[in-house]
Amino acid sequence: MGEQLSVKSKDHRYSIWIGDNLRFQTAEYVQKAVPDMSTCMIVADEHVSSLYLEDVLSSFNTRPAVTVIPSGEQSKSMDQLHILLTKSLEAGLDRKSVIIALGGGVTGDLAGFAAACYMRGIRFIQMPTTLLAHDSSVGGKTGINHPLGKNLIGAFHAPHGVIYDADMMKTLPEKEWRSGFAEVVKHGLIEKNTGFLQWLKSEAPSLKKMEGEILHELLRRSIQVKVDIVEEDEFERGKRAYLNLGHTLGHAIEAEAGYGIITHGEAVAIGIIFALKLSEKHFQIKLPVKETAAYFEKNGYSLAVPDGLKADRLLEKMKRDKKAQGGKLNFVLLKNVGEPSLEEVDESIVHNLLVEEGK
Repeated sequence: MGEQLSVKSKDHRYSIWIGDNLRFQTAEYVQKAVPDMSTCMIVADEHVSSLYLEDVLSSFNTRPAVTVIPSGEQSKSMDQLHILLTKSLEAGLDRKSVIIALGGGVTGDLAGFAAACYMRGIRFIQMPTTLLAHDSSVGGKTGINHPLGKNLIGAFHAPHGVIYDADMMKTLPEKEWRSGFAEVVKHGLIEKNTGFLQWLKSEAPSLKKMEGEILHELLRRSIQVKVDIVEEDEFERGKRAYLNLGHTLGHAIEAEAGYGIITHGEAVAIGIIFALKLSEKHFQIKLPVKETAAYFEKNGYSLAVPDGLKADRLLEKMKRDKKAQGGKLNFVLLKNVGEPSLEEVDESIVHNLLVEEGK
């Protein structure tokens, strides 16, 4: 069996299994997570289904229902949610059925939200296939996008298990590694006690070396940062907001550029550097901005806000961020590495910094 972490949500405790080739034992893990399951349906995107769906299905004695969704951020839409709910009804899913989300963050968010809506909530299992999904698969945030903002429609609905077969990440293109690694660096910046950021820089200096035990250790440590925060603040009433470091501008860039034009992690990396610079101005301190930017750039990130995105438009998108209140901008900033804080920031300061960045 894979190495096991544990998460306590409001309603139940669930396990996160990390290892290689776990997909060939999917049915066994699902049985451990939901022993009273009646039926299940696997939801996978087109790309992942062509690579790994048959491996997963081979573990079941009775073939489950399967729904394949289009790959890409565009699937986090009201139309795809409607299709998925219809497929659930056609498959005869009942209140003891389970939805299994096989894919990246998009699949997990959409399938999890469908599970939260179907019959007012059925259980689901996350089977992440990307590095980015190590973040989104834990904690129970599910949802879809709206043209006016990212992840603005959704629900808190904790999974009943997370099956993380790291072997499935071998087929990821470098762009997808970058998308996920930004969230790992974010965890390193907000985590205080274990020296995770320094471990990353010394043991994982390059995305090209992410394999074997180094990858397993990276996943364990990064996921544990999120688990510790989620257990303390599952419904984002306080400390969980710290996990949004870099996301205020990052989400605005994604929405303004058009979902899927720039990956989530690439946008978040830009947002992280912006948040560090904003932290320096807000708190009148010095942070390792250049060092963090150099670490990102060494791994192929472009940290400039994409051409064509204007400061005024980005500001409007940021005002619709879930952390905004009364039209006021709230950013997750750092007082120091490992000391995040949610702060109201004057709009003019944000605008001026965007202009300094060439927007």
